Amino acid sequence: MARMVKGRIEKTTLGEVCEYIEEVVSPTDCYLKLKIDMERIKLLKLEITKETIRASICNFPKLKLKPHDVVIEDPDIILVYPSESLKVSIFHGLQILKASIPNVIVKGIPTVTRTVIHVDEDASGNKKFKLYVEGEDLLSVITTRGVKGIGTNSNHTTVVEKVLGIEAARATIINEILFTMVNHGMHLDNRHVMLLADLMTFKGEVLGITRFGLAKMKESVLMLASFENTTDHLFDAAICGQEDPIIGTQHLKLLSFQ
Repeated sequence: MARMVKGRIEKTTLGEVCEYIEEVVSPTDCYLKLKIDMERIKLLKLEITKETIRASICNFPKLKLKPHDVVIEDPDIILVYPSESLKVSIFHGLQILKASIPNVIVKGIPTVTRTVIHVDEDASGNKKFKLYVEGEDLLSVITTRGVKGIGTNSNHTTVVEKVLGIEAARATIINEILFTMVNHGMHLDNRHVMLLADLMTFKGEVLGITRFGLAKMKESVLMLASFENTTDHLFDAAICGQEDPIIGTQHLKLLSFQ
């Protein structure tokens, strides 16, 4: 089951499931001859057939092929003819086709480059399978058949915010900071990390602790000037006639007041 789910998620190209791609030129015609490796498809538990491969070739935008340009000849042979819509010679079109057709995606999510199966076994011998996916399309992974959506998470905070919302992004920030620090032998108080995550997400979007993020977080000129580009912030505030009342502990510390 884990291999089948992996096959649904990981990107598989036509070049990976072909034994060979042969260029055939005759006095009357020219085409590409593809031999599909059916044994490899069975071994990888890929849920694809010759018909789905044919549909993937026709839907590949770069090739501009019509259904009649792709012919299933034998149980494992597919013939692909150059498209007549290409404004090049037939021979040149055949070379373009030969260079592009191995990149046709026949199965999986296009943005997922690699998927690794990890097996966890408890004391009683029960096995639990996990998939580590390298990619950014969290929504497609969650909605893949066989994936437990409520047990799926990502370390990409921006993607989590877009798919699951700002609260999930806040939880991701907390978990990733604590995970990184613990693995480096450092201990942080959870409340400090929660305070940082709240500061980064209280505006309803994920803001970084950079001069761009702080500019959206704070409206105080003195607070912005204390981080980066001090003269730029003070100059812009002076030109615009901004006022910044000295209230609160942070302002007093910035101005060295007791």
